[in-house]
Amino acid sequence: MTRFTLNGKPVNTELPDDTPLLWVLRDGLDMTGTKFGCGMALCGACTVHVDGQPVRSCSTPVSEVAGKRVTTIEGVGAVRVGAAVQAAWQKLDVVQCGYCQSGQIMSATALLTSNPKPSDADIDAAMSGNLCRCATYVRIRAAIHEAARTLAKRSAA
Repeated sequence: MTRFTLNGKPVNTELPDDTPLLWVLRDGLDMTGTKFGCGMALCGACTVHVDGQPVRSCSTPVSEVAGKRVTTIEGVGAVRVGAAVQAAWQKLDVVQCGYCQSGQIMSATALLTSNPKPSDADIDAAMSGNLCRCATYVRIRAAIHEAARTLAKRSAA
């Protein structure tokens, strides 16, 4: 059995320790916002946070998150930075097909948590592991800048 904290709540799973976290989340815990993309940690659709760091859940065995905090797209909005990123995504109408967006939002939230004033180069580097078949990269970058501005205004107030 593996125990960890999921979106602020303790959970237990009876699935084998080598089960990818993605399948524990989706099939075992009904957290279907995290998407399966490539299954090889290359596309970023399955990105979640483990103790605040973005990880690819498709290649992370559930045993690696024992005792840790896991945050999914369903829980990231409860965090100040995550809420700002989600609001910017909506304001700028980033989503086209939407399949990759949960992973994009998770990576963007991690970036702004560690770097509240990212340059375009910072954004490109942080988001390089998240692929978007619809090529909404310009809108993604604009939304990250929008979220950074919103967060800076709130901090100044």
